[in-house]
Amino acid sequence: MLKKKTNGVARRPQRTGILSDIAEKSVDRRSFLRGSGLAIGGLAAISATGGTVTQASAQSAAATAVETIKSVCTHCSVGCTVVAEVSNGVWTGQEPGWDSPFNLGAHCAKGAAVREHAHGERRLKYPMKKEGGEWKRISWDQAIDEIGDGMMNIREESGPDSVYWLGSAKHNNEQAYLFRKFAAYWGTNNVDHQARICHSTTVAGVANTWGYGAMTNSYNDIHNSKAIFIIGGNPAEAHPVSLLHLLKAKEQNNAPVIVCDPRFTRTAAHADEYVRFRPGTDVALVWGILWHIFDNGWEDKEFIRTRVWGMDQIQEEVAKWTPEEVERVTGAPGSQLKRVARTMANNRPGTVIWCMGGTQHTNGNNNTRAYCVLQLALGNMGTSGGGTNIFRGHDNVQGATDLGVLSHTLPGYYGLSAGAWAHWGRVWGEDADWLKGQFASTKSADGKDKSLQNLTGIPVSRWIDGVLEDPDNMDNPDKVRAMVLWGHAPNSQTRQKEMKTAMEKLDMLVVVDPYPTVSAVLHDRTDGVYLLPACTQFETRGSVTASNRSFQWRDKVVDPLFESKPDEVIMAKFVNKFGWGDRFFRNIEMEDAETPNVESITREFNKGMWTIGYTGQSPERIKTHMANQHTFDRTTLQAVGGPADGDYYGLPWPSWGTAEMNHPGTPNLYDMSKRVSEGGLTFRARFGVERDGDNLLAEGVYSKDSDIQDGYPEFTMQMLMDLGWDSELTDEERASIDAVAGPKTNWKTDLSGGIQRVAIAHECAPFGNAKARAVVWTFPDPVPVHREPLYTNRRDLVEDYPTYEDRKFYRLPTMYASIQKNDFSKDYPMILTSGRLVEYEGGGDETRSNPWLAELQQDMFVEINTRDANNLGVRDGEQVWVEGPEGGKVKVMAMVTERVGEGVAFMPFHFGGHLEGEDLRGKYPDGADPYVLGESTNTAQTYGYDSVTQMQETKCTLCKISAA
Repeated sequence: MLKKKTNGVARRPQRTGILSDIAEKSVDRRSFLRGSGLAIGGLAAISATGGTVTQASAQSAAATAVETIKSVCTHCSVGCTVVAEVSNGVWTGQEPGWDSPFNLGAHCAKGAAVREHAHGERRLKYPMKKEGGEWKRISWDQAIDEIGDGMMNIREESGPDSVYWLGSAKHNNEQAYLFRKFAAYWGTNNVDHQARICHSTTVAGVANTWGYGAMTNSYNDIHNSKAIFIIGGNPAEAHPVSLLHLLKAKEQNNAPVIVCDPRFTRTAAHADEYVRFRPGTDVALVWGILWHIFDNGWEDKEFIRTRVWGMDQIQEEVAKWTPEEVERVTGAPGSQLKRVARTMANNRPGTVIWCMGGTQHTNGNNNTRAYCVLQLALGNMGTSGGGTNIFRGHDNVQGATDLGVLSHTLPGYYGLSAGAWAHWGRVWGEDADWLKGQFASTKSADGKDKSLQNLTGIPVSRWIDGVLEDPDNMDNPDKVRAMVLWGHAPNSQTRQKEMKTAMEKLDMLVVVDPYPTVSAVLHDRTDGVYLLPACTQFETRGSVTASNRSFQWRDKVVDPLFESKPDEVIMAKFVNKFGWGDRFFRNIEMEDAETPNVESITREFNKGMWTIGYTGQSPERIKTHMANQHTFDRTTLQAVGGPADGDYYGLPWPSWGTAEMNHPGTPNLYDMSKRVSEGGLTFRARFGVERDGDNLLAEGVYSKDSDIQDGYPEFTMQMLMDLGWDSELTDEERASIDAVAGPKTNWKTDLSGGIQRVAIAHECAPFGNAKARAVVWTFPDPVPVHREPLYTNRRDLVEDYPTYEDRKFYRLPTMYASIQKNDFSKDYPMILTSGRLVEYEGGGDETRSNPWLAELQQDMFVEINTRDANNLGVRDGEQVWVEGPEGGKVKVMAMVTERVGEGVAFMPFHFGGHLEGEDLRGKYPDGADPYVLGESTNTAQTYGYDSVTQMQETKCTLCKISAA
């Protein structure tokens, strides 16, 4: 929805420099482009400035030396390289990274505008606090002292779990790691970040199917796909540069593209087959496709026999999903799904791609496992061109997830068990009793004290309930009294009206961000709010993990602007304030008392992240890759000659062992056609060796040249001894192993890396060689089943496909059946779903504060089908109210379109700054309000959380629409 300029958008009265002068004098073209940052992606703006462009002279062009610095785009997870042009410490222009194998010289609109993110006029410029209803500028020292003292008082009165530390997918790896460590030293598991509300159901579902919860292949490997199946994803808008790779396969392989989505998206416009289906029926749809695959014998029987457990139970469930039943539930015709099944069967290997359309459901974990089962049935796993290519959202949401900024685990998915804490205590050199003493305890059912160190914390999706819920109903000792939003957009979460109430009940609200965010204005607080200006990722340095598990290194482009500070420096300020700086940084080099050395942080997590192979990516190796991007093949990602010869770009994890082992990284997970030492892998033996008498290990298949030519469990010191391979350990490795647990030490807890090194010397995977499991016996639904959404207008299906019973987990009571039993469909007849736009990202604070992007999309809107609009008496461009069944409503512009089907409405989730028709612009600090404001779709969105991860449900609630 692109619109011309309107008077409804705030202009830029503060604009200075060349852009303000350009209408008054002529400048040469090169100077204009460098001064405006429009060297790429914005040439059309020249005509809008009123200036005259003249030919450049050699003298003016050469007046100042220009330094080029590589960084990585801070928006989505593709990992596009940005080449910044810096003159005299000022970022004057940018180019896309032509050598990058990811973006190949391309940028989307957001990537082309990142210079404005760093130089943006609407940024938060200095620490502020709200006092007497007014924003007041304060010093950093005052801010840290007041916040720190307040938190320590809350800790003394209510315990450490009454402070919630909400981290960020915008932190680089080093900052994310420090943040999770910070929460551990504070003494709480009430820590989380955006992954909870975007791909937590992916991580849980996929990891519990075959061992790791991440994208299995890469954007580039899609070049090898013979078919591309996209469900619940719109990469044309959410990951625009990824389309380069998809379309390459479509063109060179004649690969059919199948898009399954309730909405005809820009991605669907590229499809050979578009399947429209009812929101919230993904499992039924996938089982409908599998029904045809099994009915025709198109499954890969040998792959299933040797590498999959539980497919027989899947077949029993799928047999219920006849074409007639699938059409009744999903709306997709059986004949179309048979065509899809035949296409996938005839064009192997095919890849499956999904995004948040599949994850943000009360049964999201069922959806993601169903997608995996489809690939297992077709034998499309562990092969180039196949896999589950899960497109993550934010630029480092993969890294922040890997590094444990989550309420249920420590870094590396070690969990919260005593063994996990012991492992990280060894890495940190920390006294176990001191660390445990930082945590509160609670009474267990038998009346004994139980440390909250081992109990999952409150997830970010439910932090408002941590404030509003009666403590007697929670496993949290007391209510959450202080909330720290450190790089998070609160408007990306549902139940906005209840969030407003929760914010107002807090003792203290702290925002750490380059922008004030909606956190500054959603509430009606007059005091107790602090805004701390973090600098952007272009004003610091560090590593970042792209969606395909590859590491890249950002060099600092410019020094921090205004009074902003890097996140790691702000953390150090709090660490010192709380009095445990010497402990926290004991193994990290410090450049000064408040500046940890970034490379030293990398080396610390290298020492502990054995589970997922975050150990081989030393700063030096990552930087070598960035400096030599041109040496990497654009499809295989393998370096051909040069200083990184044989490595895969970015050392995609796992990069086993220590950096000295020089493991090249693993481009495609579970690919047994390669040696483990060269990037090959098996399925992980994570779930034991036997289940109900059935073998869970691989049957007679193994990675290339493996010395164990069958399935095998995960490696331990005892296993090395039994095999007679322990003699290959060095004395230092053996001593390190003995210091942990002797023969019981395993590949995850051996700090020397010796167990991994010896296993890989025999071309064995350290984590074993098992079958993927199609049935997850530890989940509420071991076999994925369809369940109707909590708010459904298909009351005829509730009895057949009910939701879960109410239950308590993640410290909080969680409602399911008690909501679904109520029929809201008469008053709220339409399905409401949400998604992304190409112009904006996340909660939109950064991108709506960027003039080049704000120009492109100035109005929040709702898409309504033509028939629905006519029946409602609503015309295109008119203002309407969209109201949800919990009472939240938004006033937005109607966009009448056939993109959505009848009975379905869609709203983007990037807007904020309006609340139920009220413009909140006046609540922002002066000069820090985004250019574009609008209602948040999440004001109208409702309660609903995944049964495993507490993922919010944003893709299928109900609403009613009326003219405003």
